[in-house]
Amino acid sequence: MRSTYVIFCRELASYFATPLAYVFIVIFLVLAGSLTFFMGNFFDRGQDDLVAFFSFHPWLYLVLIPALSMRLWAEERKSGTIELFLTLPVSMTAAVLGKFLAAWAFSGIALALTFPFWITVNIFGHPDNGVILASYIGSLLMAGAYLAIGSALSALTKNQVIAFVLTAAVCFAFTVSGSTMVLGFLQGWAPAGLVEAVSSFSFFSHFSTILRGVIDLRDAVFFLSVMALFLYANAVIVDLKKAD
Repeated sequence: MRSTYVIFCRELASYFATPLAYVFIVIFLVLAGSLTFFMGNFFDRGQDDLVAFFSFHPWLYLVLIPALSMRLWAEERKSGTIELFLTLPVSMTAAVLGKFLAAWAFSGIALALTFPFWITVNIFGHPDNGVILASYIGSLLMAGAYLAIGSALSALTKNQVIAFVLTAAVCFAFTVSGSTMVLGFLQGWAPAGLVEAVSSFSFFSHFSTILRGVIDLRDAVFFLSVMALFLYANAVIVDLKKAD
């Protein structure tokens, strides 16, 4: 745990040592505000909730999380510092977890900076703050799942652009797997069990359930399982590719 903590602190500090952190946060806040107030019609809806804010999070993460995760391992491999990094007295588990937790904490900081939306809705109405809190937790879990996917795919290549494209494509597949378009394509020729399995992998469906204010254990386990699976894959890929 100490090794994980040391790597976590090192990686988190590295974000704020460059303009990357500030650019990411500003873009995230500007896009979140624009989508909420203009496309989400926050004021015109006349509802004292933050559904107009949270409903766009899967699509925001689909663009911004790959940009955050693409550098996690691809940069280490391209610069050749991965060999030096892995010679440190730390386990592979600590290295993978430390990098992931730092990126997740950074995305959590960006998410926390959207607190003015929460304050605004309380000024103009009387929202159910329990639902809003649950939505924030759900959003953070979803961001972690996206990051775990991005971290694993970043370890596959030395090219950050390729890592970005691969992560965006895989995350998009997870996001829309429960949509009518995808399920409609499968229905009619695919077995019912396959259709149900594809639908169950939808990030959007699991997040939509949390938006109703209920953090179902199944939804939390789903996101945590995705994180665990891809972080394990991340460790295996790094171990296989470290000599490349």
